[in-house]
Amino acid sequence: MPPKKAQAPAPPRAAKARENRDAFDPISLEIYWSRLVSIADEAAAGLVRTAFSTIVRESNDYGTVLMDLAGNSISENTGGIASFSCILPRTTKAFLRRFPAETWRPGDCVFTNDPWLATGHLPDFTFVSPIFKREKLVGFAGCIAHSPDVGGALWSADCRELFEEGIRIPPARYLREGRRNEELLEVLLANVRVPRQVLGDLEAQVTANDVSVRRVEEFLDDVGLDDLTGLADAVHAKAEAAMRRAIAAVPDGTYRSVLEADGFDDQITRIACAVTVAGETMHIDYAGTSPQIDRGINCVLNYTHAYSVYPVKCALDPFTPRNEGSYWPISVSAPEGSILNPRFPAPVGARQLTGHLLADAIYAALAEVVPERVIAQSGAAPSMRAIFSGIDRNGDRFSQVLFATGGMGAAPHCDGLTTTSFPTNVGAGSIEALESASPLVVWRKQLRPDSGGAGKFRGGLGQEAVIEVRSSAPVRLSLLSDRRDHPPLGVQGGAPGAPSVIRFADGTMPHPKSRTTIPPGTRLHMIYAGGGGYGDPKTRDPAALASDLRDGYVTDEAARTDYGAE
Repeated sequence: MPPKKAQAPAPPRAAKARENRDAFDPISLEIYWSRLVSIADEAAAGLVRTAFSTIVRESNDYGTVLMDLAGNSISENTGGIASFSCILPRTTKAFLRRFPAETWRPGDCVFTNDPWLATGHLPDFTFVSPIFKREKLVGFAGCIAHSPDVGGALWSADCRELFEEGIRIPPARYLREGRRNEELLEVLLANVRVPRQVLGDLEAQVTANDVSVRRVEEFLDDVGLDDLTGLADAVHAKAEAAMRRAIAAVPDGTYRSVLEADGFDDQITRIACAVTVAGETMHIDYAGTSPQIDRGINCVLNYTHAYSVYPVKCALDPFTPRNEGSYWPISVSAPEGSILNPRFPAPVGARQLTGHLLADAIYAALAEVVPERVIAQSGAAPSMRAIFSGIDRNGDRFSQVLFATGGMGAAPHCDGLTTTSFPTNVGAGSIEALESASPLVVWRKQLRPDSGGAGKFRGGLGQEAVIEVRSSAPVRLSLLSDRRDHPPLGVQGGAPGAPSVIRFADGTMPHPKSRTTIPPGTRLHMIYAGGGGYGDPKTRDPAALASDLRDGYVTDEAARTDYGAE
């Protein structure tokens, strides 16, 4: 293993952070930190219990975060979308440039869905509310949730520019001292297909922030603190130190990978990744990545950053609670005008089809030096989605998303998780809820045998879902998928997982990234990719293979051809 280079100097904030960190004894700091995490979790519970759409209530497409005066995250909910928690501080700082700290009042709430300022596509709304103690601004509460509709061309990958993808709200006050911006809200609701659901979810986000505001105020009173500044510095210092130690354990050097994806039609996309480790710091550079295209799979830099730093956190420092300090030692760059840093007004509606691949690119690079820390490529990355929109049984508009997923890549010590999202953690939720909210019937949703890549540890299985349209009128279908032509690869000799397939019951195959109109009675087969395997399949434990055969995860033929079983 090559020797480490001299340690990079600590950042200027370190001395102040160390002073504030040392102001709290370890036990008190752990209690306070855990309580702030629990506040974010309670806000998330408030969001889920009051939201109208199944996207939030069932599929987990949200995040809640507490932040300090500068907009740096202090704690985030444990079950939310990691990319949202990484992005919310960046959006809050943009809000503060638009609305300086001295202009905020109790009861305010600012929101936006601008892709370049927030999460990278229009369906996600970001809400931020100020936290006061005795008329003194002490921090911010924020949440993000995926809206059931933002108008435009439906959530899709085939638009040519952002303006087709829906209505864009620049940073604006949703509430001013508790009073709703009715005129702006009227404009927004006039441009969506399901205004009741959209409004219900927006108000649920206000509720979530209100929970955070009230609980932080109570917390400060309980522990006798005047503000969050010292505590924020302390938890940031702890998180940053943990990440710096983790990076320092990786040998210095630059490690590279290239990942190809299906792209759009004949435009195959390429992600070039260079991970440079220098002492306690890491830089991830995407120079050489494909230029942006005129389809909605471009990924803005906020999203690129989030899905770069989070996989590193998972691999190198999985147990320390996340906050802004976790990501300070990691920097990210991507060429302007590339699919990872597109220029406005590039279409970005399906940015996850590119952004979710970044974990695989980073892990492929790090596999050269720390193979025991990474997993194989995931059939769950990028996520495969089907959006149905039309008229329901009562003659009302509906818009519904199937959030099923493929299998995770295998790890150095265990099989990949079956039908589990990564690097996002959105889930399918209850099929009964999906059927009750739309004229859709799910006839089949079962594991896909032989879909996990063979290896010493097998990739997670994908699944097959069969959905029938039971409406009285044709339905608009939008598909967001990848991994058809580029299945998830294994690592350290592991085999690739099975590719994804989308087809209708009559055998015809729709475009995997476009919209179409389908008649009542249509059955759609969504066949999800499996994860890549880890290690030589010939070294798989015979007892594990026997268990796979018994459970139906691996067929007899695959056991012979892929594992060399007698």
